[in-house]
Amino acid sequence: MLLRSLSLSHGYETLRLRRNRPAKNRLSKIIKSCAPRRDLQGQSVAIIGLGKSGRAAARLALARGASVLAIDENKNLGRLEQDPLFEEYSGLRTILGNPDVQLLKDVDLVVVSPGVPPENYGLSTLLESQIMSELDFAAEILPKDIKILAVTGTNGKSTVVTFAGQMLNHFGIEAFVGGNLGNPLSEAAFLCLSPSMKPRFQVAVVEVSSYQIEIPNNYFCPSVAAVLNLTPDHLERHKTMKNYAMTKCSLLSHMTDTKLGLICFGNQHLNEAIREHAENFNLAWIGAFPGVKINNETKIASLEVPTMGVVSQLQLDAMKVMGTHNYYNAAVAALCVLGLDLGLDANGMSSTIENLRAPPHRMQIVHRDANGVIWVDDSKATNVEATYTGLLGLKQQKSVILLGGLAKVVYWEETNGFEQLIDPLKYHRCVITFGSSGKMIQKTLSDNGLSIPCIGAKNMEDAVNCARRMAKFGDAIVLSPGCASFDEFRNFEHRGLVFQEMAFYS
Repeated sequence: MLLRSLSLSHGYETLRLRRNRPAKNRLSKIIKSCAPRRDLQGQSVAIIGLGKSGRAAARLALARGASVLAIDENKNLGRLEQDPLFEEYSGLRTILGNPDVQLLKDVDLVVVSPGVPPENYGLSTLLESQIMSELDFAAEILPKDIKILAVTGTNGKSTVVTFAGQMLNHFGIEAFVGGNLGNPLSEAAFLCLSPSMKPRFQVAVVEVSSYQIEIPNNYFCPSVAAVLNLTPDHLERHKTMKNYAMTKCSLLSHMTDTKLGLICFGNQHLNEAIREHAENFNLAWIGAFPGVKINNETKIASLEVPTMGVVSQLQLDAMKVMGTHNYYNAAVAALCVLGLDLGLDANGMSSTIENLRAPPHRMQIVHRDANGVIWVDDSKATNVEATYTGLLGLKQQKSVILLGGLAKVVYWEETNGFEQLIDPLKYHRCVITFGSSGKMIQKTLSDNGLSIPCIGAKNMEDAVNCARRMAKFGDAIVLSPGCASFDEFRNFEHRGLVFQEMAFYS
């Protein structure tokens, strides 16, 4: 028997899970290469949470020979047995609603999707069961020669991951780009199952959310990892910034001294959390040396990590992506790519800049209407800090700013955080607030001396109609809500798409 302990951050406490792992369940030491994969034959795997990650993990488990118990509390989801993607597999059973916890105790392995909090489904009582994150379940069978570039942080993850993938493709290096960004890592692992199929990529560029690494990972071992920033977010789940920082920095817990780890400079919580890992890799900083610094006036990024032989400059003046904050996103992506040690010329990285394109809903220019107004979708700005960063990059573009939705809670502060937008908002035409937190945001801005008009609207449609009336020729109408979307929309993508539809019907 192999006895192993697992820590799960939960509120102000740490839940210790102990489990016995039968030797028959741990065949990964034998099959580290991309060999024929039926290594889970005869075993049962429970997949908890059937979003994109859970569905991909379920298919991967079935392809590896396991019988699968697919579980989700949402009774309105479709059963996997009825999905054409799963029709070739037997041994699949879907349970929607609240399952009998005993079912989980009887399986060999439990794979938890990132959207499932550790306290759900009685996970803390599974003392004899194996528990893995979807991320680790996928990484376990990735071939060793595939390098992993992992990016986490409160804001900017998707943009840095997207830029890194575009840079690699520019140099002819095939990359899988995904993780928390749309394509689960289990999809990449699925491509590696067949011995006759050479992997289609050399690098996996993975966006990692804090939820994906709450359960400690053993097989997800990045060659390069970056923690971009840390601001209050997801605290309904992590409870404290200390917990949040420790979870983020656990991304660097399985690196060696030949690997590159990038950390946001000057963040107290990250500084404390990184101490126990800092000797295991080459530590570099975002905003200091060794690491990356940017001169916004000259539009030049300096990349310096002497221990890895990286001393170079990156010309950013050709960048076509909106917002000066994207200078750092591009520079961090470039340093991460160089850190993969793929033989790329550091001085040639500047050639990638003009071809960079941001992912959807991140300062995305979606329309220029007949009145000369530019419509910008920044719906991914779901917290105040993301909106603040976006506004700093718009000082030269007079704009009508749309703020609102469902504001996120900061437990230990008496303010809601929107007062920090007062300074960057002064450069713009006006502010329009909307949604369930609209009145609160309007009051906060007014009480703190906002110097431009602040107009309240009932919902986003009313806000957009008001923005049309307020915008002048050459202005931008920018949806950068600073809030979650769930008061009116399914998610931030849905909110952004509705905004884009409204823009084209202006």
